[in-house]
Amino acid sequence: QVQLVESGGGLLQAGVSVRLSCTASGRALSIYAMGWVRQAPGKEREFLTAISWNAINTYYADSVKGRFTISRDNAKNTVYLQMNSLKPEDTVVYYCAAGPKYETVVVNPQNRARYTDWGQGNQVTVSA
Repeated sequence: QVQLVESGGGLLQAGVSVRLSCTASGRALSIYAMGWVRQAPGKEREFLTAISWNAINTYYADSVKGRFTISRDNAKNTVYLQMNSLKPEDTVVYYCAAGPKYETVVVNPQNRARYTDWGQGNQVTVSA
């Protein structure tokens, strides 16, 4: 089991950028595909982006393509979500998750069932 902890959120103004971090403990994060999702109150978790274990492939939801960037530093056991040009509608809880092992081409990265370990979530609040 991989324990994941997100950090970097908080109260932000519209238009700024922020980078969320997801740090793993318990096991090395390097062998897992990693993903980021977000969830608004009363709604389903929305897939945002994923990255293969070796960072060769990345995947993005159309809603964030060009504005959000996923990256990873396996030496630091950390995955990042760079969010630019924040909007008030980005105000939700963001989660990272560990997915399939050793998949360079991640099959169905948007499918929540492919992720086995989740962080506790990190609130991002964007004011207009």
